Amino acid sequence: MVKATMVLEGGATRGVFTSGVLDYLMEQELYVSHVIGVSAGSCNAVDYVSRQIGRTRDCMIHKEKEYSYYYGFRKFIKEKSLMNMDMIFDKYPNEIFPFDFETYFASDIRCEIVTTNCDTGQAEYMTEEKDGDRLMKICRASSSMPLVSPIVNVDGSPYLDGGLADSVPVKRAMELKNEKIILILTRNPGYRKKPVSKGMADLYRRAYKSYPNLVRTTIRRNSEYNKQMKLVEQLEREGKIFVLRPLIPTVSRLEKDYDTLMHFYEHGYRLMKKEYQALKEYLEG
Repeated sequence: MVKATMVLEGGATRGVFTSGVLDYLMEQELYVSHVIGVSAGSCNAVDYVSRQIGRTRDCMIHKEKEYSYYYGFRKFIKEKSLMNMDMIFDKYPNEIFPFDFETYFASDIRCEIVTTNCDTGQAEYMTEEKDGDRLMKICRASSSMPLVSPIVNVDGSPYLDGGLADSVPVKRAMELKNEKIILILTRNPGYRKKPVSKGMADLYRRAYKSYPNLVRTTIRRNSEYNKQMKLVEQLEREGKIFVLRPLIPTVSRLEKDYDTLMHFYEHGYRLMKKEYQALKEYLEG
């Protein structure tokens, strides 16, 4: 195991790029000591720790309708969720695409899952070392996008998508004091987030009027993300961080097309294969 921290950005179905990257690394048996996963990146993170090659890909890319986790509009109104989160975080790990809890909990890799506390509006870096249900609940909280997914209660506190408060937790990785940091992004080089429109800001205020700190964090998200990207690019220029990001147009965050998703997954796999020697040199340098 290499002493390094790997940070995995979210982005819903853009996470299939990361799945391809990690599948290649697992095939090479390259494992690092620390992993931090955000939103969809948390799903990739736990499958990496449990050493399950192809599991995240299979969960996110499939043709079988019975495996689909998307609700239609009518069901969205009833369930207040665009996706069947019970399917993703209960039926998938326990029945359809079994998650290897035993290997996960036996691993020496420290895995932190980023969530956003709705009361404080702050990021929390959560871990779980023995309770499978709580682990999946934390992943669910980390992956619950605002407005289209319900708030998730963990240990009596309300949480939503970790990407709201800390989309790219490089500063958190630096706090862990590992000399080497690997960052897997799901956006193209040079990407910056646009400001939240007035209409969207009003929508957040109405939807989360009981959580003013969450609203503030959500509206400021673009500014914080863009600061993070500036830091990442600086560290990259200085050779202090290894960054891999997609070099083809990214898929939409709710992409459903099998071939489109598979193409993006394969891009991640091939790109990591191409850059693998450079990664090894960075880690050994």
